[in-house]
Amino acid sequence: MVVAASVVAAVGTAAGVLTAVGDRAPVDEARRAEVTGMPRPKRPPVPSPSPSEIPVPPSATATSAAPASVTPRPSPRAASAPERPAAVAPPRLYRHPDSQVLAWVHGNADDPRREVIRSRIADRPAAVWFADHAPATITARVAAVTSGAAAAGRVPVLVPYVIPDRDCGGHSEGGAPDLAAYDAWIDAFAAGLGSGEVIVILEPDSVAQSECLSAGERADRFASLARAGRVLKAAGPRARVYYDAGHSGWHPAGRQAALLRQAGAADPASSDGIFSNVSNFHTTADETAYDRQVLDALGGPAGLGAVIDTSRNGNGAPADGEWCDPDGRKIGRAPTLDTGAARIDGYLWVKLPGESDGCKGEPGTFTPSYAYDLAR
Repeated sequence: MVVAASVVAAVGTAAGVLTAVGDRAPVDEARRAEVTGMPRPKRPPVPSPSPSEIPVPPSATATSAAPASVTPRPSPRAASAPERPAAVAPPRLYRHPDSQVLAWVHGNADDPRREVIRSRIADRPAAVWFADHAPATITARVAAVTSGAAAAGRVPVLVPYVIPDRDCGGHSEGGAPDLAAYDAWIDAFAAGLGSGEVIVILEPDSVAQSECLSAGERADRFASLARAGRVLKAAGPRARVYYDAGHSGWHPAGRQAALLRQAGAADPASSDGIFSNVSNFHTTADETAYDRQVLDALGGPAGLGAVIDTSRNGNGAPADGEWCDPDGRKIGRAPTLDTGAARIDGYLWVKLPGESDGCKGEPGTFTPSYAYDLAR
């Protein structure tokens, strides 16, 4: 997308191996395309004991790499005071055993940056992104993640990111060929949810960045999103579905709530609330205030809540609005579902720290120097 929302890393789908350049870690693009991890989204991790021991079928391998960028809209607001990331959070969230950062940690035992990256990023759970339109395999790939999480007694965070015309043709362009194909893909995605607890970050930027569509196209997209929420919640009895609220430096809360209402986010049959700050940098305090304003304007049942991507917001957003791997950022609060804050259901790492937006590394690839700067 252009300068607009959060940064979801671009999705690579070519088979073969991406050769490392500089300090960028090599990525097996064929594996990454099967279940693509976050850039952007969604949700966006807490240190968790080794779910990496759970066997995952090779054909259902998932990575936490996200599409390259949900582009953050620049905000004129100056950065707030740095936040202190929590050292440890309750280990309820799931850390998938296959991610670019874990692969780098396992392959670079002698790198002096390894321990900082391992302890502050790799050991914490992050969202798993599904960003390629591959309807024949999506059910099995989702089930591989949800069954692994259930066996470990953990809660996975899943990010479906296949809405047609995603990113308005920007860095993360792609998705399903049309809404009918998207609806069928969502049906297949939902079939893999299982009966365990799961959090779904539904289509980062799909609501906040919808103004590039015509009024008719936007109405059709919102109808598909409302349907997606209903299908996901009907298929997964313990699934929680959250809708795109952009972030505090983008639309005013009332405007965002009006868009969300059209997309079904106020309907408890479709929605458990909203998510914000995916792949962006705004402070938890700013997002908490903004999300509560959006929820108040949205209406709907009192039980609707919000989750916030805290993966890179420890120093707040750059004053100049830069969104692409900006210098001086830090990881934020550790992922947890126990926030202690009213109407805030979780702090999640939807965008995995160290996966580039496309400026310090190839879009969507793990860049150790960037990860180290964020974590130290």
